[in-house]
Amino acid sequence: MYDLIVIGAGPGGYVCAIRAAQLGLKVACVEGRDTLGGTCLNVGCIPSKALLHGTHMLHEAHENFEKMGLMGAHVEVDWSKMQSYKDETVAGNTKGIEFLFKKNKIDWLKGWASIPEPGKVKVGDEVHETKNIVIATGSVPSQLKGVNIDNKAGVVVDSTGALALPKIPKTMVVIGAGVIGLELGSVYARLGSEVTVLEYLDVITPGLDGEVQKQFQKMLQKQGLKFVLGAAVQGVDATETGAQVSYKLNKDGSDQQVAAETVLVATGRRPHVGGLGLEELGVAMTDRGYVQIDAHWATNVAGIYAIGDAVPGPMLAHKAEDEGMAVAEVIAGKHGHVNYNVIPGVIYTTPEVASVGLTEEQAKEDGRKIKIGKFPFMGNARAKAQFLGEGFVKLIADAETDRILGCHIIGPSAGDLIHEVCVAMEFGAAAEDLALTCHAHPTVSEAVREAALACGGGAIHA
Repeated sequence: MYDLIVIGAGPGGYVCAIRAAQLGLKVACVEGRDTLGGTCLNVGCIPSKALLHGTHMLHEAHENFEKMGLMGAHVEVDWSKMQSYKDETVAGNTKGIEFLFKKNKIDWLKGWASIPEPGKVKVGDEVHETKNIVIATGSVPSQLKGVNIDNKAGVVVDSTGALALPKIPKTMVVIGAGVIGLELGSVYARLGSEVTVLEYLDVITPGLDGEVQKQFQKMLQKQGLKFVLGAAVQGVDATETGAQVSYKLNKDGSDQQVAAETVLVATGRRPHVGGLGLEELGVAMTDRGYVQIDAHWATNVAGIYAIGDAVPGPMLAHKAEDEGMAVAEVIAGKHGHVNYNVIPGVIYTTPEVASVGLTEEQAKEDGRKIKIGKFPFMGNARAKAQFLGEGFVKLIADAETDRILGCHIIGPSAGDLIHEVCVAMEFGAAAEDLALTCHAHPTVSEAVREAALACGGGAIHA
C-alpha cells in the first residue's frame, strides 16, 4: 500500500513524487517512457534549449566573432553532431531524475497507468493500492483538422519531430506564432532555413504585452523570419519531398498557398488524459478536456488529485512543478500554495522574452490606474558590449500605491532578469523598492532598476 501514486514523471509528477517522499510518504511514480522527465526533458524544454543554444553560438560565430577580433575559418554545421549534443543533454538530465528517485526511495512503476477505481492504479497486469493518486499526465501537441503529422517522414511534423529532422530543410513553414513555433522557427532560421510563419491572429505570441509583441516581431523579421498574420490554414498536402500549405487571408478571404520542405504544426497543446478511465470513475472534466479541480488540486472523486497541463492554467513546466510541490504538501496534511498571479513566462529565442503579472492592456481592462517605467537596453553598457542592445524592460506599477503589477522584458537574459521582479511581487514591493536596491555594474540587471527609476523621478541612463 502506497501513500501516494503519481501518474506521470514530467516536471509536475516527478517533483510531486520527490516532495511527497521528503515529507515522509511512501511514493511510487508511473511512467511509460523509457526515461523519466516527461515531455519537457525528453522532447520539449530541454532539447529545444540545447538547439537554441547551439544555433545562437552559430549566429555569434557568423555575425559577431569578427567584430570582436576572433578570426578564423567560417564555422559550419554538422547536423548529426548537433543532434548528438542535444541527445546527450537530454540523457544527462533524465538520468539525474532517476538518481533522485533512488535517493528518495521512490518506486518507478514502468508502464502506462489506468485507474480502475479510487485507491487503485493498474500498470500492465498489476494493480497497486494507494491512499492517494495524483494525475500528472501532461499534454500533447494539438492537431489541426485535416492535417496528418508524420514525424518519421520529417515533412509535416509537430514539435517532437522538429527536434530531430533528418536534415536541415531549405524551406520551412511554421503554423502558429506561439512560443513553440517561434523558438523552433528561430532555430532553423539560424541554421539557414527560409522560415515562413503563418498565424491565424493579427499578432504573434497571443497574450503578451502589445509593445513586446510588435518589437519581438520586428526583431525576428530582422533575423530572417517571414510572417503572414491573419492566415487561416485550410490544409496541408504532403509528398515525400515537401508539402504545400493552403490558407485564407482573414482580411479579404483570398486563397493563398505556400510550399516548403518541412511544415511544423505548432498550434498549441492539449491535455493528455485519455486511457486513465476518468469518465468511468465520474471525474469531472471541463469543456476543453481538462481535469476539473478545486483550490487544493482535488477532483470531485475522493483521493484523486490533478496538476500541471492536465488541469486549467498556463501550460508551463514551472507551474506544474509548483502545483506538484503544493499538492504533495496538501496530501501530507500541510498547507500547499501556488500564487498564480506571479508565474513568469519565457520565450527562449535571442533576444529572450519574459513576462510576469499584468500586461498594460490587462491592467487597463481591469480599470486600474497605472504608471509605466520603460528602459531600453541600448542604454545598458553590458548589453551593448554583447551586441544585445535591442529591446527594453517595461515595469507596470499601481499609480497610487506604486506596487508592482507586472513586468515585460525583451532583451538579453530576460528569462533570468524577470525573477528579480517575481520575488519583489511576492513581497508586495513597490517600484521604488527596486529603484533603491543597488545593482552591480556593469550588468544587464541594471536595466530593471532603471525601469523602476522610470516609474518615479526618471531613469538615469535614458
